[in-house]
Amino acid sequence: MRNRAKRYVDRIREGVRESFAAEHTPPEVAGSFALGVFITMLPTLGTGLILFGILSYLFAQINRIALFASVLVLNPAVKWGVYGASITLGVFLLGPVDGIEGASVSLDAGWDVLIRLWVGNLVLAAIATVIGYVVVYRMVVSYRKREFEIVDTVIGTADDDPESTAADENRDPASETVDAE
Repeated sequence: MRNRAKRYVDRIREGVRESFAAEHTPPEVAGSFALGVFITMLPTLGTGLILFGILSYLFAQINRIALFASVLVLNPAVKWGVYGASITLGVFLLGPVDGIEGASVSLDAGWDVLIRLWVGNLVLAAIATVIGYVVVYRMVVSYRKREFEIVDTVIGTADDDPESTAADENRDPASETVDAE
């Protein structure tokens, strides 16, 4: 059981690394994740995954791994909290529904409740989309910068002549003078 969980975590980690290092630009990776967050937050009743498949097939700019990673963040257990926050925000923005108390809200209450759910959900989805984009964009840029620094360090060290490197390390910069012309 522990090995299976470790393999699963390793696959996710490798997928994220692959996504960050893929041929997609940082805005494409971040945009793919943000699009996934927006769709996943909406009350799509499971059809969001079908939409993911269609979008990733139609648009080459979409990073599939980043798109599907949004499901890990907004999994079914988390979505109930999103729906609760959505209905609360919708009631705050549009006002309460006559004859319905907070604990008795259900989808059987009709269109008034659904409209409040959708309005609150759209507002939260827009906020989460922007946050998701910014966070993932910064992560991808940081990851790629670090990877390039590591590659530059390894390549730079391999290309340097060991004797000149040793001479540079033993050189005293304070003893050098600059000739002015």
